[in-house]
Amino acid sequence: MNFSSYRNQITVDNKRLSYLDIGDGPVLLFGHSYLWDSQMWAPQLAHLSRHYRCIVPDLWGHGHSDPIPDSTHSLQHIADQMLTLMDTLKIETFSVIGLSVGGMWGAELALKAPTRVTTLVMMGCFIGFEPEVSRTKYYNMLDIIKASQGVPAPLIEQIAPLFFAKDAAQNTPELFAHFKQSLAELNPELVETLFRLGKIIFGRRDTMEEVEKLTLPCLIMTGVEDSVRPVLEGYLMHDAIDGSEYIHIPNAGHISSLEQPEFINEQLTNFLNKHLKP
Repeated sequence: MNFSSYRNQITVDNKRLSYLDIGDGPVLLFGHSYLWDSQMWAPQLAHLSRHYRCIVPDLWGHGHSDPIPDSTHSLQHIADQMLTLMDTLKIETFSVIGLSVGGMWGAELALKAPTRVTTLVMMGCFIGFEPEVSRTKYYNMLDIIKASQGVPAPLIEQIAPLFFAKDAAQNTPELFAHFKQSLAELNPELVETLFRLGKIIFGRRDTMEEVEKLTLPCLIMTGVEDSVRPVLEGYLMHDAIDGSEYIHIPNAGHISSLEQPEFINEQLTNFLNKHLKP
């Protein structure tokens, strides 16, 4: 499905934020993963836009959006910018469906605007501190990318498998190869943005300190083979968020929306049907 005709943009903090706007009905705001873009949600958009209005921004420096604004220093700032997008579209209430960093800023947005965010889905996500060992590893990767002004081939071989289930090169070869190619072809002009965003993501605050304020319906989903955001982190959030639902995604790593699209579509549909009226 070609979504190019649904692409729009607004200016936020003097930068162009690109987004897709497709479908009619209750509004769903999607947040994609770091190093991906709005196309990561293609299977879900094809399915959900029949009953919902889907707003899908490209994070700064990803897809068709400009580099990150100078004033952006935290996930809370990104949540503010997404709220500006919804204000510009005159959308008062909406649900947030986020994967990885999309779920992280989604939780910040739900805390900032509790009367406007009606439901929250967090996939392959953790809103606590980044564990020290992994934060150090990712910071080192970011330093290499910045020094190289790109992603060197040996680093691509380390990064790519982090986003998929085991044996992705054999089981989903086209998806795996496409992601590796996107890393290899990274525009040097975006290196600084990706470096800053990486520091924001992996140096994020501990949002779990405010988790008792997340009283809206929450769905947490984790790929059983997700090495970036393991199942244990999903359990920690599920235990802390009163009334939340937790689902394991079979045969999926981090990018479950593309690895197991039918399963994700079914779970999202069931959750939204419970809490929204299409």
